[in-house]
Amino acid sequence: MKLLRELPLGTRVVVRYRIGGGFTDALGNLVARDETTCTVETRRGPVVVDLASVTLTKPVPPPPVRRSRFDELVAEAAAEPVDGWDFSWLDGRATEERPSWGYQRLLGARLAQVEAALDVETGGGEVLDGCPALPLLTAATESWPPNVARASARLRPRGVVVVATEALPFGDGVFDLVSSRHPVTTDWHGIARVLRPGGSYFSQQVGPASVFELVEFFLGPQPEEARNSRHPDRAVREAEAAGLEVVDLRSESLRTEFSDIGAVVWFLRKVIWMVPGFTVEGYRDKLKELHELIERDGPFVAHTTRFLIEARKP
Repeated sequence: MKLLRELPLGTRVVVRYRIGGGFTDALGNLVARDETTCTVETRRGPVVVDLASVTLTKPVPPPPVRRSRFDELVAEAAAEPVDGWDFSWLDGRATEERPSWGYQRLLGARLAQVEAALDVETGGGEVLDGCPALPLLTAATESWPPNVARASARLRPRGVVVVATEALPFGDGVFDLVSSRHPVTTDWHGIARVLRPGGSYFSQQVGPASVFELVEFFLGPQPEEARNSRHPDRAVREAEAAGLEVVDLRSESLRTEFSDIGAVVWFLRKVIWMVPGFTVEGYRDKLKELHELIERDGPFVAHTTRFLIEARKP
């Protein structure tokens, strides 16, 4: 009783007191007190307790701050690693149609028929490792340190040498096949140099304005130069300028859906060129806006573009 009379108003307390056939508790903030009663503001409203019926009073800490669904999703996605080129974390949270041609299957068929191959910007080595047979001489390049370590661990048991570089530090005419899935840039002249006569470059690339619905949600309308910077026609011109003959070119637009804001955060952290300089804090307001849009209307829909190009050295 003495403690209850001395506690400052506003203190969060639990007060146990007698009722008809036993006891009950009032948990909340002590908001009023007089000579015979006290008032506790509980979740169900104010409870007036007769001081003579009180058997126990105990100050308690404030309730933990409960994160909103937005905060929970963002925090989860921000804590997940994004090294390698494995997108399985998005399973159940985002979907993307796959190109009809089946790049890995086609690559595997080509690797089985050559003696020396190079995979450029191999990421974590997932695509190359998914091919059933590799030539005796197989090398790969990767420049991002976390991916270098991951690709080396994955590909070394298969006899693949992973070189930590953005360049092509190889001799002229070394490889029958150079491949790359989703390269950031393509060094057409360097590729032509390291290919043997009759050798081929085989690549699946990100096409123009890919996922630009998402990009423009965060950055606003983009200039035509940015929208068309990865156009397959440009790739053909650059390949031919390097002395290569384009023998196959295909392109498709594919539906992509993001089902929650966590998927968006993780995707933008991983695919860093989509929204350059992306951070959760820097784009928190836009993330909150997009979260509310998804919660109200369902998955955010965008369209990825992909093109397949094969170019041969005469």
